[in-house]
Amino acid sequence: MDNGPTPHLEGTRGDYAATVLVPGDPKRARFIAEEYFDDARQVNGVRGADGFTGTFAGVPVSVQAVGMGVPSAAIYYTELIRFYGAERLIRVGSCGGLTEQTHLGDLIIASGAGTDSAAVEAINEGLVLAPVADWVMLRDAVEAAEALDVAHHVGQVFTADLFYGPDDETFDILARHGVLGVEMEIAALYAIAAAEGIRALGLLTVSDDIARDERLSAAEREKTIDAMMQVALRTVAADH
Repeated sequence: MDNGPTPHLEGTRGDYAATVLVPGDPKRARFIAEEYFDDARQVNGVRGADGFTGTFAGVPVSVQAVGMGVPSAAIYYTELIRFYGAERLIRVGSCGGLTEQTHLGDLIIASGAGTDSAAVEAINEGLVLAPVADWVMLRDAVEAAEALDVAHHVGQVFTADLFYGPDDETFDILARHGVLGVEMEIAALYAIAAAEGIRALGLLTVSDDIARDERLSAAEREKTIDAMMQVALRTVAADH
């Protein structure tokens, strides 16, 4: 298994580029490959978790769906790093906005991620650590967003274990502590990246405005995803 395949990825080492985009949804992974990659080829279809490799602006890049939540995503992050040689992982996803400063369609560039996940605590070997983004990738993403005139915010997000949580007051607590958005995977990404010695970044489109009880339409989601993808791919290109 050292060079693939693994229980969840059917390719072998070399099928994935050093940089892998990691959305949750397999349909989004396919859309990214078909819409943005040159010479895209499918490298995984196990359990419907589609993965593809191609190039962008001549730079090799892959995309791999990782599912929803820390337990699912952590499997793919770990296997991509340990068995396929991934050196940079970039989450491209969506989140719920928590504060008055974020609006529907805005991009959040996650500098760090708090969490209530027991799995992340285990990854951190029981210590209370602060999972954070790679500084160079974070800087490149901010510069890309500024160059593209994409409305964006840089700050902490919160990775929740439960989508339907038992207490909506948690959102108010997070907002009071300056947390910009809530999602379900980034704390694991940053914790695993630190433990495995690779680099990682999380990019999120605000698809649900929890503070104002608003949601993007399907057409609006497509437009804002494009803005996020342009930032992500410029970040990929800047790193080569």
